[in-house]
Amino acid sequence: MFNLDVVTIVVIAANVIFSIKGFDDHSFFETYKFNVGKIIRGEQVRMFSSGFLHVDTTHLLFNMFTLYFFANTVVNQLRPLNFIVIYIASLIFGNLLSLYFHKHEYWYNAVGASGAVTGVLYSAIILDPEMSLIMFFIPVPIPGYIFGIGYLLYSIYGIKKRIGNIGHDAHFGGAVGGYFVTLILMPSLFKTDLGHIALLAIPIIILFVLYKTGKLH
Repeated sequence: MFNLDVVTIVVIAANVIFSIKGFDDHSFFETYKFNVGKIIRGEQVRMFSSGFLHVDTTHLLFNMFTLYFFANTVVNQLRPLNFIVIYIASLIFGNLLSLYFHKHEYWYNAVGASGAVTGVLYSAIILDPEMSLIMFFIPVPIPGYIFGIGYLLYSIYGIKKRIGNIGHDAHFGGAVGGYFVTLILMPSLFKTDLGHIALLAIPIIILFVLYKTGKLH
C-alpha cells in the first residue's frame, strides 16, 4: 500500500479530529456546517469548515479512503504544497457551486470533504488518465478518464433529479476545481495530453449548456 506523504496525513488527521469533535458536540457541528442562510448572512467560515465535518463514521471513512488512494498521484507529480492548493480550491469550488444552486433554500445544509476529495480524484485522473480503476459494481478495470467522465455525468443527473441525500453539486464543483487548478499548475499537459483534457471537459460543458438553456432543473 502507499506510503503517504506527511501533507496527506495532516489533511486526513484534520478531517478525523474535526469530524470526531462534531460527532460528540452538536453545538460545534451546527456552528461550522454548511448552511445557506447562515452563509448569506455573513458566516463565510462555513464555506471552509464544513469540508472537515462528516455526518458519521461511514461518511468520514469513505472520503478518507478515497483520498488515501488518489492523494499520492497528485503529491508526487505536483508537490505537497500544490496538493494543498488543489484540495482547498476544490473544497471551495464545491461549496460555491452548491451555494449557487441552493441560494434560495436558506434551510439547505451540507457537510463533508467530498468536494475536496473529488477535486483530488479528478486532478489525479488528469495527471494519469490511463490509470486502472476497479469499481465495486464493475468487475473489470476501466481507465481513469472513463471513470471521471462517467462520474461527472452521473453527478449532473444527480443534480437534475436531486437523487438521494448527496451533494452532487459539491462533488461536481470540486471536480471542476481540481480540473482547472491542476491545468493552471501544470500547463505542459496541454502539450502532452490535450485529448484527455478535452474529453474530461465534456461533462463541464454539458452542465454549463444545461444551465444556460434552463434544463438543469
